[in-house]
Amino acid sequence: MKFVVDRDIPFIQGVLEPFAEVEYLPGNGIRNQHLKDTDALLIRTRTFCNSELLDRTKVQFIGTATIGYDHIDTAYCDTNHIVWRNAPGCNAESVNQYLASSLVRLSKKHGFSLRDRPIGVVGVGHVGSRVVRTAEMLGMHVYLCDPPRVEKEGVCGFIKLEGILRESSIITFHVPLQSGGDHNTHHMIGEELLSKSNPGTFIINTSRGPVGDGGALRSALKSGRIGGLVADVWEDEPDIDRELLSLTDLATPHIAGYSADGKANGTAMIIQEASRFFNFGLDDWRPDNIPLPEHPEVRINCRGLTEEEILAEAILASYDVLKDDERLRKSPGNFERLRSDYPLRREFRSFTLKLSDSWTSIERRCRRMGFRVIT
Repeated sequence: MKFVVDRDIPFIQGVLEPFAEVEYLPGNGIRNQHLKDTDALLIRTRTFCNSELLDRTKVQFIGTATIGYDHIDTAYCDTNHIVWRNAPGCNAESVNQYLASSLVRLSKKHGFSLRDRPIGVVGVGHVGSRVVRTAEMLGMHVYLCDPPRVEKEGVCGFIKLEGILRESSIITFHVPLQSGGDHNTHHMIGEELLSKSNPGTFIINTSRGPVGDGGALRSALKSGRIGGLVADVWEDEPDIDRELLSLTDLATPHIAGYSADGKANGTAMIIQEASRFFNFGLDDWRPDNIPLPEHPEVRINCRGLTEEEILAEAILASYDVLKDDERLRKSPGNFERLRSDYPLRREFRSFTLKLSDSWTSIERRCRRMGFRVIT
């Protein structure tokens, strides 16, 4: 039995070798000729699984260590009896941490309190639901929009996109990429949406690059129609729009979900799925070698600080999005290398907050954000 594996999937080397021959290749370099005698393919978003890649191969299982699966031609796989699996929710908390850091940085840059900025969350699945929790912890009023969920669950708690545009001054998108159909998201963040949003609205896109129309975003930023943009995903990655990059408030190289915890979750989920398919006995496998953060204890003197200021300090101590922004602006041509060589990032639960002169409500909020708290 043979596996071809994206060499940048973390924590995976050595796991499958007792059961199969394993060839590690760059994700964007996997070709049809590599798969002629291959039984399974483990990938990330940089490998496009379509007829060109899969025709006349032995591949019977594909696992992608990512939430999204728009890089897999699922219809082709289903027709050709190729089982495919993704890793839903694997990096949801990582993206949530990215959002929290971005919100804090926007508030500091533009001098506003998050309590004064209602936020619209478009797409309330694994990621969006966590963003809702965090925004509420930061004192923000939150509006929810998720038409597919409304179809299944009813309208309770949700509003239409028109309501999001009317009520929100920050809008964050957590939708899958879908071209056409009842729930099209391709160029969802386009001229029509941007023209109907409140003047000065901030847009955040961590979903998929083509969800945003780069040209429309450029025009809206240059004209001042929107207040700013946080972009982690881009059309035509890795060849990103340099002019749009220069106009953004925060720009990063598709790394919102790149915490070590999120990567470990994604790897574990596809190993477990492959194990069930091939009967390897690894159905509960998880990596046990995730490095600790360099500074896992964060000390905060709460005297004289508001709860928003305390949370902001804790969030940025765990992860400061500005560092990733600076790396991309310094070297946008190295988009892929910035992803493959991404530094260690751990999520909130890996950090202990040592609070002094604190009070019960802020301690409770910090714990609900995911931090460990001692006083």
